[in-house]
Amino acid sequence: MKVAIACDGKNVSGHFGHCEGYAIYDATDSVIAYSETLQSPGHEPGRLPVFLAEHGVNLIIAGGMGARAVQLFNDNNIEVILGVSGPVDVAAQDYIAGRLKSTGSICTQHDHECSGH
Repeated sequence: MKVAIACDGKNVSGHFGHCEGYAIYDATDSVIAYSETLQSPGHEPGRLPVFLAEHGVNLIIAGGMGARAVQLFNDNNIEVILGVSGPVDVAAQDYIAGRLKSTGSICTQHDHECSGH
């Protein structure tokens, strides 16, 4: 399984559509190992779920995103965990240990729901 964590530097990004990149981890048999960092191709509605699916990602972890983005990830067979903050390495370890649960956090940084993120 490939896990992508939206990141800004070494921390989980609070706004996945505007993050710097995605820390990619391979999770196998209760072990998670850093694989690579993918630079974000930029914010373009509907593009990021396809971009990550093309890289074999099965799960995205982020601070928040809009409901439409969640649906687009699900349409691309990518599970979504939201409401996460802190260092990406800790989030990855918490996920593999079963301690990371989605809060369903929807982006609230704008005057509207971020349905394109």
